[in-house]
Amino acid sequence: MRAAGGLLGLVIVMAIIWFVVKSQLSQGPAGAQPPAETIDVVGVKSDLLSIAQAERTYMASHGSYASVDELQQDGSITFSGAGRRGYNYTAEVEGGQHFTITARPSDPAKAGWPTMSIDETMQIAQQ
Repeated sequence: MRAAGGLLGLVIVMAIIWFVVKSQLSQGPAGAQPPAETIDVVGVKSDLLSIAQAERTYMASHGSYASVDELQQDGSITFSGAGRRGYNYTAEVEGGQHFTITARPSDPAKAGWPTMSIDETMQIAQQ
């Protein structure tokens, strides 16, 4: 009878440990982004790098930087700057010699997601 009580206690302790470990593993690391956000943010960063490289190419052939629409019309980028991955891309060109491409969430479901930008230094900033 004593062995059965000990075995029952062990089973209860193991069940509690299993429940705690399972709940910790399903939540992921503290402060982690949801997988969908992580995937889209990586895609947006890739888009920013592509647009910045297109700006460099455009500068080499035209002598100035361009808007996202001009890059698309020129064939330097193959996608629209509006609504891609729930983000809008805009280019601010200063005197044709400096640019900043900004990606802002446009989808209401992505309201708390980061705004990102890149300039001629090819460094992505996240806000």
